[in-house]
Amino acid sequence: MTEDEKDQQSEARLRRALRATQAAGTQRTKQRPSDWTGETAAIYCRISHANDDDQTGVERQERICREVAERLGLAVVEDQVFVDNNRSAWQRKRKRPGWDALLAEAGRGRIRHVLTYHPDRLMRQPRDLEELLQIADDHDITLHGQANRRDLADPDDRFFLRIEVAHACRSSDDTSRRLIDALVERAQDGRPHTGRRRYGYDKTGTVIIPEEAEIVREVFTRYLDGASPVQLAKELYEREVKTAEGRDWNANRIRELLDNRHVAGIRVFRGEEIGDGEWPAIIDKGMWREVRERRTYRAAAARKVEWPARFYLLRGLVTCTNCGKLMGGSGASGAKYICNHTHRLDVPRCSRAVSAPILEQFVTEAAINLLERLDLTEAPMPSVLSEEDQAAIEADRQELDDLKDMWESQELRTREYRDMRKTVEARIAEVERKMIVRPVTEVLDGLVGPHARQSWEALEKSGDRQRLNAVMRFLFAAVKIKAAVKRGRQFDYGRIDIEQNPIWI
Repeated sequence: MTEDEKDQQSEARLRRALRATQAAGTQRTKQRPSDWTGETAAIYCRISHANDDDQTGVERQERICREVAERLGLAVVEDQVFVDNNRSAWQRKRKRPGWDALLAEAGRGRIRHVLTYHPDRLMRQPRDLEELLQIADDHDITLHGQANRRDLADPDDRFFLRIEVAHACRSSDDTSRRLIDALVERAQDGRPHTGRRRYGYDKTGTVIIPEEAEIVREVFTRYLDGASPVQLAKELYEREVKTAEGRDWNANRIRELLDNRHVAGIRVFRGEEIGDGEWPAIIDKGMWREVRERRTYRAAAARKVEWPARFYLLRGLVTCTNCGKLMGGSGASGAKYICNHTHRLDVPRCSRAVSAPILEQFVTEAAINLLERLDLTEAPMPSVLSEEDQAAIEADRQELDDLKDMWESQELRTREYRDMRKTVEARIAEVERKMIVRPVTEVLDGLVGPHARQSWEALEKSGDRQRLNAVMRFLFAAVKIKAAVKRGRQFDYGRIDIEQNPIWI
């Protein structure tokens, strides 16, 4: 074989090797820590409500992760800190917003490194690890802990991670089994279930607090005498009597007390009565069961009065000017929009109401008149911020920089920094919202122009009330209801103040 033939054969071998490598997929080369300088990183912190072996708080976890990032030269963007406080990673049905947001950002390719105190803060279920590994197959992601790091593309690191997560899952399984065994044992012995303090008892649930026990007996006796939960809650509120958590009484908390089997000395396990408990009862079983029967009877009697369903066209728009809260629909015959503070006891009462049919007809006329004058051919362009708005945004961004400097110099705690940053960012977003073009094609399609009234009436006849409500929300920011000035049966239209959204004519 000649030298030329040997060279050609060598070149052919190199080409085959290159094509084989490309066919097998791009392999990531190992990087050294010095190559990471300036790369983006995210921080994930979590603490469980369960008694994990390590209960390092989320603030300390974040501080440790930031120290690791600084040591490695990684850049942590402020919106790339994800926290799940008091969240279990073992319970399959437990939602973890921070974890979901982290996966979403990683899936978009915005994250090269994930910093966490320990891998079990991220995952305690194998399926969570596999979900992260699937994303890592498409993006170069390295996982950093306090004492080690794992390259999610490296087979050996994947192997060790799977072992660690499996061990964490087994540890959580063992903890759950021990807790369940302890609960079963407590139930068999007739001891009360642990948890939040029950009204009338101390934290152990076995010692009666005399002052609260008198309130319990009063509530049960008065209820059997005909007092309603609303009336009982109002009287306790006026006497400044607090619940076990230090809150004000309301009707729902009175009902919870009336349904509480603990005050009758009845042991419940997983929703079923299993016998008498080993603690003193405040109410005898006869009175408790009589209250239960009375509660069932009153609930059934209340259900007999059922109003036909009514769609409130202005839902999400009608606002009370007295307390600034939304007014919700109530009733069908003589339907009204009423203030949501009507039945609350912990705030000044507000009984403002307005007739729903009359109000809806008035606002509908305003909407139709506006639709008749709209022209979709002149869709709005993004507005240019005024010099005043631009100056306000610039000042707020400078404030964000100052807050960050104060946080980095430890003049502000992390929680304080986040709260203050959120306030400033909300101001910036409010100003920048002026530049947003609101989508109109689908919402207003076929409803604008000279025939707007006929199109509106056609939608009413077809029963498409959701579409009509969407149009109302597009046209108007709020329908404000002021206090009535006129007296008598005549409707006071001066009470209505319609706030229009910024649209074009």
